[in-house]
Amino acid sequence: MSFWETIASINDAVNTFVWSKTGVWLLIATGIIMTCLTKVFQVTHIGHWMKRTIGSLFDKHVISHSKEHASISQFQALCTALAATVGVGNIAGVSAAIITGGPGAVFWMWFAAFFGMMTNYSENILGIYFRRKNHDGEWSGGAMYYLQDGLGNYKGMKIVGRVLAVIFAICAALAAFGIGNMGQVNKIVLNFTSAFENKRLSSVVLYTSGESKVTLYMLVVGIGLMVLVGIVILGGLQRIASVAEKIVPFMVICFILGSVTIIIVNFRQIIPAFGAIFSRAFNSKAAWGGATGVAFKTIITQGCKRGVFSNEAGLGSSVMVHSNSNVKEPVKQGLWGIFEVFADTIIVCSMTALVILTSGVVNLETGALETTSDATLVADAFDTIFKVGNFSYGRYFVALAILCFAFTTILGWSHYGSKAVEYLSGSHAPTATKIYKIIFVFVILGGAVMTSSIAWDISDTFNGLMMIPNLIGVLAMSPLVMKLTSNYVDRKIKGKKDVKPLLSYDPAIQAENEKALAENPDQD
Repeated sequence: MSFWETIASINDAVNTFVWSKTGVWLLIATGIIMTCLTKVFQVTHIGHWMKRTIGSLFDKHVISHSKEHASISQFQALCTALAATVGVGNIAGVSAAIITGGPGAVFWMWFAAFFGMMTNYSENILGIYFRRKNHDGEWSGGAMYYLQDGLGNYKGMKIVGRVLAVIFAICAALAAFGIGNMGQVNKIVLNFTSAFENKRLSSVVLYTSGESKVTLYMLVVGIGLMVLVGIVILGGLQRIASVAEKIVPFMVICFILGSVTIIIVNFRQIIPAFGAIFSRAFNSKAAWGGATGVAFKTIITQGCKRGVFSNEAGLGSSVMVHSNSNVKEPVKQGLWGIFEVFADTIIVCSMTALVILTSGVVNLETGALETTSDATLVADAFDTIFKVGNFSYGRYFVALAILCFAFTTILGWSHYGSKAVEYLSGSHAPTATKIYKIIFVFVILGGAVMTSSIAWDISDTFNGLMMIPNLIGVLAMSPLVMKLTSNYVDRKIKGKKDVKPLLSYDPAIQAENEKALAENPDQD
């Protein structure tokens, strides 16, 4: 067995344990527990969190750029977080779930997202509550800090909290190279060079690996991406946030409009599509794709796993950018966490699923598929409507959507990785994070010419390994989440005037934020 085969074998064993036997179930359990402890906040206070998120987009305190040094607005924080979460998983990920687990997997994506709302909410609350300023005066927060200062503050848990924080940070920094870089770049290059063919550049084959080949066209596209990404991320968080707030709303709206067009044209298939989703979600055996049957466990696992890949609730990743918000109230940013999962999975992923199931590329009766490729299934669905005569241009739309989705994912994950390195490097953080960003940019070229999935598979495992310590931290700090939520509800929803706000674990930051809210109570 070769070195890489040995690595792949070890990774497969760890990946199976993390995702199939531990991670997904721990994730669902955490979401259910946090939902119960917060009294089903995402439902009982749906009007409030919708009003304070999507309903506040014309509020200058929410959308205007922050005057604070090295911080970003609440809306920019959301867009940057969505930039990392709304990615290839919303297109290829949903397709893969349907191909592998059938339409019933979509139901379990919704299931995971419903409870994931409160996991993401809890992460964001803890991220804001335990954040602190770094050497540049920029807010730094994330699972590593509430593991270290939250869990680590419990009696006898100081070393445990610190160790889990370091494990999380190491896995986050490494996972960023895979899921947040090479994997995304590889999908961009393959889809872009396929949709927008250039025979002259594609005819120049640089090398082959098995049935895969790397062409000059792929290298050129990779270099272009490397330059564009480098210009953005080397400009720092505020440049990333500025780009994200312009691209993310545009790309999401365009994708939804394109999806809605297909769904409306195929409106007669909407009810059968929902029927297939619900009926096949609970079958112990569901004949699908010509196979003998998809096991019930596979349907659940695929749906929940793809849901997590899409919205990242429970990974502890998006907390690192939400913590950079200029918000003072921890729960306020938690509300944006609820909306983030809602927008990513309940809206965007549902659009993708309905496009596939209503367009005819899947036979809802027999399960026959026009293609077994997760990368082309959505493109085939768009081609059924977006065409003039015999010329179909839906694939071009999907290729551009993947380009935008994956490009912004790269930007978001570059920030996550650099924040993890900042935590690990301590006093050497300024130099270490700059080196990390430069390496991150050059790794993009590797993703463009990558023919093996080993990098993606390993990063998938690191994702799971960063999820486990994060969820341990969320569960350990659940009493604090309950306390912060109750405090916020008493003050902001029930209108109690004599309740002191809980804004930070640090007395100095608590006093500073209290003063800011007293001077300008409308900002939160």
